This record gives sequence, structure tokens and C-alpha cells, in this order.
Amino acid sequence: MLIGHQSWEFRNRPVILGTATVVGPDEGEGPLGNEFDIVHADAILGQDSWEKAEKKMLEEAAKLAVENAGLTKEKIEFYVGGDLINQIISNSFAVRTMQIPYLGIFGACSTSMEGLAIASMIVDGGYAKHTMAGTCSHNSTAEKQFRYPTEYGSQKPPTAQYTVTGAGVAVIGKHGRGPVVTGATIGRVIDMGIKDPFNMGAAMAPAAVDTLQSHFRDFDRQPEYYDLIVTGDLAEVGYGIARELLKKHRVPIEQTTYKDCGLMIYDLEKQKSLVQAGGSGCGCSATVTYGHLLKRLAKGELKRILVVATGALLSPLSFQQGESIPCIAHAVAIESGE
Repeated sequence: MLIGHQSWEFRNRPVILGTATVVGPDEGEGPLGNEFDIVHADAILGQDSWEKAEKKMLEEAAKLAVENAGLTKEKIEFYVGGDLINQIISNSFAVRTMQIPYLGIFGACSTSMEGLAIASMIVDGGYAKHTMAGTCSHNSTAEKQFRYPTEYGSQKPPTAQYTVTGAGVAVIGKHGRGPVVTGATIGRVIDMGIKDPFNMGAAMAPAAVDTLQSHFRDFDRQPEYYDLIVTGDLAEVGYGIARELLKKHRVPIEQTTYKDCGLMIYDLEKQKSLVQAGGSGCGCSATVTYGHLLKRLAKGELKRILVVATGALLSPLSFQQGESIPCIAHAVAIESGE
């Protein structure tokens, strides 16, 4: 049901029955490497293009998530997902293989939580017993589309982020065992006039803060309600800006409570020369949430988490025409099912 101005409360508490994560070699070498289901040693996955490699990761994650949920793909009634490639072809081509009714979405790097929110809403409303939400990204496909092909070897500024090569999928059900999705806050488009595609963190931080404020207002909650709050992929630059904005707006979030997936997935000391300011991409919040955070919920280390995935809604065309970067953030509240 609608709560406040822009949030949904899921009173039937849809259950995350199973998840799966697939990542590339750089993500496997990060601090969360042991928590992903599949770590590929080669980012091209034996395919003849980066785009096909990205699609294969998503297919692998979807197949494994269904198995981990104890279901067959015939039991999945709807799939909700998207990615960064033009016309979200990684998801569209992967679902062509899966043959599951499909809702394609585009939220840039916020797609993971946008998809989880919609898939949960479908189940909560009684329109399906089982749904699936998935997303993916690949460093080389994103670089080729939004900046420069990897082979070009261009120099990047310290504010640049490294697109995660990874896919994350969750299966949501009406009944069962697992963490539950209790609510979501749908973000507004926020544009502060930033035009630099190498400074995504700064562009997205205000959208993350706006959604956080809206979530706390709509649900009449304080940040301490959650054991952990994570933003999607603000990385080093955006995370610092977000913390300053939260302080300015008197939102009392402690550093121990608030983390960022873009800082969690890589070791910035050991991998700094590769990842610059940290991680980004649709696969960033998806793999950290489904591969790490839900495991902490299962172990009882966390009881309530809020995941705020952030996205920069630019395109190569809008950048070439000198447009600024509109951004968005979607928040999903997940709690232990115990």
C-alpha cells in the first residue's frame, strides 16, 4: 500500500527465497570475493564479445537463483530487470533464453532496487506467487558505451569509478523462508547540473540523500531503525558528499551505520590504481546486496537493512549534446524473516 508521498509498505512481507551472484576476476579479488556464488577468472567468459559475456553472467545468476530458491523456472511468473547497455539488451536477450514473462526497466545503476521493489510489489499485491528481479553490468561494455573502449587505454581522473563486472538475481515468493521485503521508497529525479561523466558519485549523492529523507519521512522512522544503511555506488567521492549533505539536513546517520557498496566491493588500498574512486554499475549494489548483505542477515549479524541504489540517467547522446546528468535513487527495506 502507498505510505506517505512516494513509498510502498509491503504488508504481506514478500520473501526473498533465493539469490545468486556472478562476478568477474577483479571483483573476486576484492574483500567480498568469497561471498559470490561464481567468480570467473576471465572477464570475457569464453564469449566472442563483452556484451555476450554480460548476458551469460545474468543467465548463470538467474539459473542459480531459481535453484537456490528450490524452484524451477516454470514456477517464476514474472521477471523484472534491466542493465546499462542500450535498449537493456543483456536482460532482454537473457530472458529470451529463460522464456519467462518479462518487464524490462531502466534505472541505470539503481536498477537492482527498482527491480526488487517492483517484483516485491507484484507478489505483495497478489498478482503472482513467484517473481524474479535481476540486473547486470560489465566494465568493458559500460566503458565502450559511455566513455572510451578499454583497448583505448585512456587516462581517468581520480573521481572516476570502475563499473562492476557482475550480475545479481533474487527470487521473491509469497511464502517461504528467508529475509522479507517490508517496504520501498521510489526516488525522484534530482539534477544538480553536473555534466562530468567521470564524476558520477558527486552527481548521484544528492539523489541518494533525497530518497533517504523521503524514506524516513514516509515511514516515520529514524536511521537507527536499521542496523545498516547502504547506498548503491557513490564510491569515495559521492559517499563523502552524501555524508556532508546528511549532516547539513540534520539526518543523524553514524558512519558505522551508513556504508556504500561502491566502497565495499573493492579494496581501495590494493586496487586503487584499477578502480579509482570505487565501484559503480548495475552489478555493484546487486552483487553486494545479494552476495554479502543477505548472508549477514541469514547469520543474524543484521536484522534490518536499507539498500539505496543510485543511478545516473544519462546516455552517450545526452552527454554529447552537453546535457547535465539527471540522477535517481530507489530504497528497499529488507528485514530478517525470523
